[in-house]
Amino acid sequence: MSLKRTPILKSSKIKVGITLGDPSGIGPAITLKAIQQVKNLAEIIVIGDSFVLQKAASLKFYARNFKLIDLQNVKQREFRFGQIRAQYGRAAMEYLDQALGLLKNREIDCLVTCPISKQAINLAGFPYSGHTEYLMKMSASLHVVMMLLNDKLRFSLLTRHIPLKDVSPILNKQEIISNIGIITNGLKILFGIRAPKLVVCGLNPHASDGGIIGKEEESLIKPILKGLRKKLKVLIDGPMSADAAIQKAYYNQYDCVIAMYHDQALIPLKLTSPQTGVNLTLGLPFVRTSPLHGTAFDIAGDYNRANPDSLISAIKLAIECTKNQRKD
Repeated sequence: MSLKRTPILKSSKIKVGITLGDPSGIGPAITLKAIQQVKNLAEIIVIGDSFVLQKAASLKFYARNFKLIDLQNVKQREFRFGQIRAQYGRAAMEYLDQALGLLKNREIDCLVTCPISKQAINLAGFPYSGHTEYLMKMSASLHVVMMLLNDKLRFSLLTRHIPLKDVSPILNKQEIISNIGIITNGLKILFGIRAPKLVVCGLNPHASDGGIIGKEEESLIKPILKGLRKKLKVLIDGPMSADAAIQKAYYNQYDCVIAMYHDQALIPLKLTSPQTGVNLTLGLPFVRTSPLHGTAFDIAGDYNRANPDSLISAIKLAIECTKNQRKD
């Protein structure tokens, strides 16, 4: 299926592309459910497989009220929900490649991606740890930042999917400067926050207590933040003990928390408001969001148990950020 390739006017309705993610996962079901809630907010273009969508909805629920680019790339006789297979990983990446082409040709304005299986895409020959790394390479972006947020908190991550033992060695001056610069710019352009207030978490417990519990805060983080405050001219507090920083952000003292590693952000997000969680990638040449959960293989294929709330939040955020980007 091909959409008419015409420039998108600033007054036109936002066109949101949604990729189904792993066809054997929860993506098809939550996509169908989410569209029912957001279909009047934007023009929805789904990139996936019609057979899988019909299977996810047990046929009787399936009603086409959106544009579909049907790649027909899933073998129907062999298809099963809840399976980790190379062919499903390949299909998921083909959806993504199709979406990147639509973005390039301005046939969609922004991208929302349903969850993929890291195991499945690696089995299919795609050696990436997730969407973020693949999108960064394919868009030739020099540096991207993962922002994770819900309706209570915003985080950006200095490191992503790496072992905890590698966090300290991988932290460096340029990474921290680039991350905070991108997050500051993102808050201004995508969220309309003209004077962002940031807080940087410490790496060690109690932000090292002045160098007693680790040295990274004193030797690396503090000098960098001092220079960034002068350069960016925004409020940047820290390094602060992570528990104190997150508590203050929860009570609206900060617009974003800079986390040192993955779980420093994910645990409070999933404790406070997991159903509104969204992953937003900053630093790409387009807005990209995704729900803050995985493929849910254990319930994939059970339409009634599929909860679309996080995907709904991701779609709404993509629309909001795209509108703010146009205003800037």
